[in-house]
Amino acid sequence: MDKWILEFIDLTFTYPGEKQPALRDLSLKVPKGKKCVLMGHNGCGKSTLFLHANGLLRPNHGRVLWKGKTLKYNRRCLSEIRQQIGLVFQDPEQQLVAATVEEDLSYGLYNQGLCDEEVKRRVEQALIDFGLEELAAKPLHHLSLGQKKWVSLAGVMALKPSLLILDEPTAYLDPFQTNQFREEMERIEQAGTTILMATHDIDWVLSWADWVFVMHRGQIVLEGEPAEVFGEKELLVQLKLGVPLLVELWDLFPQALRQGKKIPRNVQEFYEWLVKNKIEQKQGF
Repeated sequence: MDKWILEFIDLTFTYPGEKQPALRDLSLKVPKGKKCVLMGHNGCGKSTLFLHANGLLRPNHGRVLWKGKTLKYNRRCLSEIRQQIGLVFQDPEQQLVAATVEEDLSYGLYNQGLCDEEVKRRVEQALIDFGLEELAAKPLHHLSLGQKKWVSLAGVMALKPSLLILDEPTAYLDPFQTNQFREEMERIEQAGTTILMATHDIDWVLSWADWVFVMHRGQIVLEGEPAEVFGEKELLVQLKLGVPLLVELWDLFPQALRQGKKIPRNVQEFYEWLVKNKIEQKQGF
């Protein structure tokens, strides 16, 4: 069984008319079945990399591997891989193509050549899964940006991709929608879909991700488990990415107390550590 579902090997890409490459000899391997995050400041090349995943862009140099096989840029291969890799853009306006919510959900399914009965079944399920039943017949131009973002995600997941790629997925979402999105990510991951997302929400990254990549000027400069990556505080500050609030709090405690313990990934872990040390440490806090 392949360990990596998607691989970028020595990718270099320069946009026409630009002097500086957007990607520079970049290599990145997405582990199968994991929740992965790509961090980096705006303009570092995250969106450009995502567009290489399913052949929307073709590198000037290097290779893209899907499940161990090099991506070929003919119509048949691109069609097949785009059925297996779901890409949700940061701006939903780039993704929605039909008149109503229901019609947009069915658009990609019909492009796959599915029969009417299967399309209807999947659309109905997507409406239920994403709580869109009441919006099914509503024109897309009447929706808020947050609602459009939700519809674009529902449309991608209706295709049942093996890999879901999301570019700044919580942009345009209100706090309720953001919490709903986080719950949906858990459901999608538990159903067996590998997830790769770009986000600036570093607190979310610490609590949720299995593996983190840090990108800077078109290259991967750091990767590892969240606690390992956020342990490189000086580098992250230098890259103007910062660290989660829990990491800032963690660093306030004496090294002797933190010895041998990884950075807590969420408030519950931090609370349990506090309770344990309050019992065991005579000096208290």
